[in-house]
Amino acid sequence: MTTKHQSSTPHIIGYARVSTEEQRLDLQVGALERAGCERIYTDHGVSGFRFSRGGLKTAMKNLRPGGTLVVWRLDRLGRSLSGLVLLMEQLGSRGIHFRSVTENIDTSSSGGRLMFHMMAALAEFERSLISERTRAGMAAAKARGCRVGRPRALVHQQIVAARCALLCHGMAAGALARDLGVSPRTLQRSIAALDGGMCRDCPGAGVDGLGDGRRQTSLSGETGGP
Repeated sequence: MTTKHQSSTPHIIGYARVSTEEQRLDLQVGALERAGCERIYTDHGVSGFRFSRGGLKTAMKNLRPGGTLVVWRLDRLGRSLSGLVLLMEQLGSRGIHFRSVTENIDTSSSGGRLMFHMMAALAEFERSLISERTRAGMAAAKARGCRVGRPRALVHQQIVAARCALLCHGMAAGALARDLGVSPRTLQRSIAALDGGMCRDCPGAGVDGLGDGRRQTSLSGETGGP
């Protein structure tokens, strides 16, 4: 981050950014100086898709109500439309104007405010398209018989073995969950989802549904000898 001081009480602050270390900031800085910026903050070699940048954070921190944030071109502020709209909303809530030199956007004017509202509408449209494509993809996956969502934490054999360890052998639920690499709540939900409340499915279970102790069931669902 670099700064250029021309006044102790800046009201017009400029921001410049380049994506790679090889690019130069001279063109942007010169345009911002001609636009009347009293202080300029920069980010060198930082992607526009990230809004967590040192120079931008400092510029936002030093802006005061009634002030203006100026960029040479809109994509220098950011490359995500929804991120740009959110940033401008933050500026507006603080009583700060925004100006882009190349696109001639100035939120202190009625035309600039109209442009901002158009951008907000486009960002909302973009979000709705993404959501619609996601829902369509999930529906298509379900139609093909694919399971949608996160993969299961435990397979069926592990859950059966865990239920047997709890009910037949008295193993502590917390220790069992740690051995399986899941939380006790996940283990509890998985066991509750099984059909039947007793251990009839456990290998080696007796007629009454309780294990006879002659065979041990491992946590991986495999059975071992005596």
